[in-house]
Amino acid sequence: MTDPRTAPERLREAARGALRDLWRPSGPPPRPTPRAWRFDVLLALFLGAVTVYYGIDNVGVVMVREIAPGMERVIVRRPSGAGGLALMVTLAALASGALALRRRHPLAVLCVVTAATLATPQSVLRLTFYAFVIAVYSAAVYSPYRVATLVALPVAVALVGTSGNATTPIVPNEYIALLILAPMAVAAVGLRTWKLRTDEGRARLTALEREQAEALRRAVEHERARIARELHDVVTHNVSVMIIQAGAARTVMRTSPEQAGEALLAVEAGGRAAMTELRHVMGLLTMADDDPDDAEPDAHPELSPQPGLDQLEALVGRVRDAGLPVALTVTGPPRPLPPGLELAAYRVVQEALTNTVKHAAGATAAVTVEYRPERLRVEVTDTGGRPAAGTGSGRGLIGLRERLAVHDGTLHAGRRLTGGYRVEALIPLETS
Repeated sequence: MTDPRTAPERLREAARGALRDLWRPSGPPPRPTPRAWRFDVLLALFLGAVTVYYGIDNVGVVMVREIAPGMERVIVRRPSGAGGLALMVTLAALASGALALRRRHPLAVLCVVTAATLATPQSVLRLTFYAFVIAVYSAAVYSPYRVATLVALPVAVALVGTSGNATTPIVPNEYIALLILAPMAVAAVGLRTWKLRTDEGRARLTALEREQAEALRRAVEHERARIARELHDVVTHNVSVMIIQAGAARTVMRTSPEQAGEALLAVEAGGRAAMTELRHVMGLLTMADDDPDDAEPDAHPELSPQPGLDQLEALVGRVRDAGLPVALTVTGPPRPLPPGLELAAYRVVQEALTNTVKHAAGATAAVTVEYRPERLRVEVTDTGGRPAAGTGSGRGLIGLRERLAVHDGTLHAGRRLTGGYRVEALIPLETS
């Protein structure tokens, strides 16, 4: 696609863009550290004291300068009187004092020192020459305005370098160091670029290390929370059922040994179930670190699959054996679900029935599992009763909500208007 603008319009647009770029920073604004501030202030004070002393010491001095061997001599008179003294002290203090801001406002300092240098009489160039050298260097190193700096540096050097005359040049022979200002400026620009890139790389590396450390910390916390949920669900349910059964066996042991034996068999079955699930949880944590060649034959028993909805009958049977009548209803055509989702639904039923056993003795419970095309609904209700154990901490329901949140599910728990308690979980399912 051709540009419809004419050549003069394109030139004007390019010129406007160059002017905009002239005042656009090419890097972050300088932020001197307190140590840098102190150094610059001390530098300004030191240079100011030296140059002011030089100005006072040379008030009214008459100097005879020989232009060349065998040629006439020129008498150079330096400023004299109170006016000359005030002029030299003012120029020296202005040029040297401006260096205290050479990092924060390098271009402004360069302009001020250049103006002071141009106003300095040719016979007392030392008043501002050294400050000018430092200002040129500072502008090249610290100015964030790259284009403006590249324009200001040669202009300043050219103005100062051409302001002398044949008799008293701006740069006497002993100050020939001005000739190296140009390569010094180029080296300073390169140093500044390298420093900026180094600082940016260090900042990115530090940020990356901080993000990695934070991600590792979150992963560790997530894993610890997951293990805590698994252990809570496994231990709380089975131990609660075992406590109820052991209490029942102790009550009827003398009057009805047969019922006590059945209760103790239920305790044994609950203990075996708890050990099986604990082996599964602990096996997941340790089997990656163990050497299978050195392990004993029974050190790693075969791990059974994580419990799912197909094991609800066994779960309900154990709870019935503990003395809690439970009705299980499954509606809709069952279908295979992801293992993590099935485990979450199983834990909902397990935790709700455990709470009923602990806090609603004498109640009846109902478990409903409803398969819908777009979601799975799990509901556990009870009719209420008297507490059979101490008040819980509520950690179980918190863990269930965390489990379900992984699958975008929600949990609703609360008392029923007709008495008792109700726990309902809604888990969205992928539709084919």
